[in-house]
Amino acid sequence: MNNNNNKNIILEDYESEFLFKKNKSNLNINFNRIAFIFFVFLIISIIYSIQLLHLGSLKKNFKETKTLINKKDYRADIIDRNGNYLVKTVSSIDIGINPIEVIDQKKLLINLQLIFPDKNFIEIKKKLKKKKFFYFEKKISAEKYEKIMLLGDKSIKPEEKLTRIYPQKNLFSHIIGQIDDNNKGISGIEKSFDKKLKSIKEPLKLTVDTDIQFLIREELKKFLSIFQSKGGAVVLMNVNNGEVISMVSYPDFDLNERAKIENLDYINRVTKGVYELGSVFKTFTVAAGLNEGLIEPETEFLNLEKKLDCGKNKITEYDNNLPSNLTVEEILIKSGNIGSVRIGQMLEIKGLKSFLENIGVLKKIDFDIEEVGEPIPFRWGKCKLATVSFGHGITTTPLQVAKGYAIISNGGLEIQPTLIKKKSKDNKKRIIKKDVSKEMNLILRKIVVEGTAKLANVNGYEVGGKTGTANKTEKGGYSKKKINTFASIFPTSNPEFTLVVLMEETQINPDYIYEYRDGTGFKLKGTPRNTAGWTSVELAGKIIEKIGPILATKYIEN
Repeated sequence: MNNNNNKNIILEDYESEFLFKKNKSNLNINFNRIAFIFFVFLIISIIYSIQLLHLGSLKKNFKETKTLINKKDYRADIIDRNGNYLVKTVSSIDIGINPIEVIDQKKLLINLQLIFPDKNFIEIKKKLKKKKFFYFEKKISAEKYEKIMLLGDKSIKPEEKLTRIYPQKNLFSHIIGQIDDNNKGISGIEKSFDKKLKSIKEPLKLTVDTDIQFLIREELKKFLSIFQSKGGAVVLMNVNNGEVISMVSYPDFDLNERAKIENLDYINRVTKGVYELGSVFKTFTVAAGLNEGLIEPETEFLNLEKKLDCGKNKITEYDNNLPSNLTVEEILIKSGNIGSVRIGQMLEIKGLKSFLENIGVLKKIDFDIEEVGEPIPFRWGKCKLATVSFGHGITTTPLQVAKGYAIISNGGLEIQPTLIKKKSKDNKKRIIKKDVSKEMNLILRKIVVEGTAKLANVNGYEVGGKTGTANKTEKGGYSKKKINTFASIFPTSNPEFTLVVLMEETQINPDYIYEYRDGTGFKLKGTPRNTAGWTSVELAGKIIEKIGPILATKYIEN
């Protein structure tokens, strides 16, 4: 009994010792685990601290690069009439490499290739061999800047600079223009307002509307493709104050990628393109005759010839079925050449020349950008008077036509097209009698309802306008290539806008389906003729359908 008790005591002591050793062992294990975790945490903390220190040095380096920024490089932002950014000045990082300071070229190239996999490193190797400083990459992102600086290579030289970015890319390329490597404006607004952009702090506000510009450009691109056109242009302007709401010329280019502005495909066709625009000039001839009191809309011309001799050439009608007797308004509605000549002859050279000068289509227009074309000068004579009367043998730009139509439709008051909002003058110069302006608006409306521009008869917008089809001049003569133009105003009861559409070298499309916009639902497949009435007018109708609701909301109600 006692022995058993002693054994139990011994066993209990043994078990206690065992449990103690076990607990001690567990304690050691737990301690080791804690120690390991603490060690790992310590290592992570050290690494993190090192990274913070390194990032701190990066920030220091970044701050140091700011000393490279020259205040002279600053240019003010440019915005549209609604405050949307068209141009913005931001700071950017350029990465340069000094080959002399490269220690391990192979390692440097491998590391750089990991960050810039799309870079041409064959060219980079060639530049390194020349042992001259060069820019490896310009305008790099913050992410790539951090990665490249983590390489810790002394040969890498970051430079912070101010740079221009163009959020709208192609949308306003012909209006905004470009700057050179020396921060000097070389075209567009950038050039014309170079000094101002370098001196003002607030953004330069333009009259253009980004939303409308986008819609017009999309439609222009679409229809240039449909009719396989070489290029085109559209300008939308307020007839009462001359503010240009939209100005699109295509082809265009991304302002973020330097373009060769001498490329003729990239010219601003609205301002720089000088064309014979054909029958859109008949509107000016009729308006001049009415303004001089020589004719009335109901005045009838009898026994109009089918042909007129003009030097070695003959003036004919495009439509041989045109009646021999036409009233003044019928001459415009049916686009009669001979009738327009007769009105021009009544005006004589002095009368027609004076009117064209007053509306601003004979000489280079004064505008906010310098890329402006100059109409080709000519010598007036009897034959020239005849051809000018119906829009041939005379050149001008789409912008000047827009100005002329604005004056005719706005009550006859002079306006100046502008991209910069200006204070309106209370005493505007009168160019045309007020009642003549009203008469012309009614006739232009009839052309869309009854005449050659029916495809622009968009329900609810009272569009009026005149078509113009002319052959392109090439090498001193005329080619078969067409310039198709439609100059319009709307609403004719109280004009607010003029829209001029030009399409260059259009082709017939046998598969295109026309759907009339006058509520009839009439459809027609195929382009009957390669004329403005079937190309530029169709485009204008589509544009007005798209932008009309926006214009009504934004501008007419205000």
